[in-house]
Amino acid sequence: MSQYNIAVLVGSLRRDSFNAKFAKAIEKLAPAEFTFKHSQIGDLPLYNQDDDANQVESVKRLKAEIKAAQGLLFVTPEYNRSIPGVLKNAIDNASRPYGQSAFAGKPAGVIGVSVGAIGTALAQQHLRNILAYLDVATLGQPEGFIQAKEGLFDADGGIGAGRRQFLTDWMGRYVAFVKKHAG
Repeated sequence: MSQYNIAVLVGSLRRDSFNAKFAKAIEKLAPAEFTFKHSQIGDLPLYNQDDDANQVESVKRLKAEIKAAQGLLFVTPEYNRSIPGVLKNAIDNASRPYGQSAFAGKPAGVIGVSVGAIGTALAQQHLRNILAYLDVATLGQPEGFIQAKEGLFDADGGIGAGRRQFLTDWMGRYVAFVKKHAG
């Protein structure tokens, strides 16, 4: 495969989200054959099984973006020691109705940034549990529990020097993982 399209799901809606900025910054570390499309999740209705037979356009759009992608990138904050509700809602919408999940068989990377010292460790673990059920293979190592502190980003919005090598290595492993597992 010469081109890899990656669907990016950022678990934050905040205008100045660290995770949205972080997603854009780590994308710059990927090779040219990888393109990243941020999937909008803020316009999705709350998941309701009654709507499975007649999903709204925003749900259909999200499912189509995920199905068209060769890989997934989840970049999420940690809210109350878990994933944000908006991300869980997106996952629920795109994985239903039962047996028609857009996620099945996709390779994924899971990473996130937080002001807390342990980064997004618990959110990532919860997300990995959900993704395992949905038949999404996730990159296991290296784990990236990134703390948002001075120097994380450089003046151009890229990754700062202090974290660049680790995140370049992470992206290299993610790229190899997607190439190995993309269908």
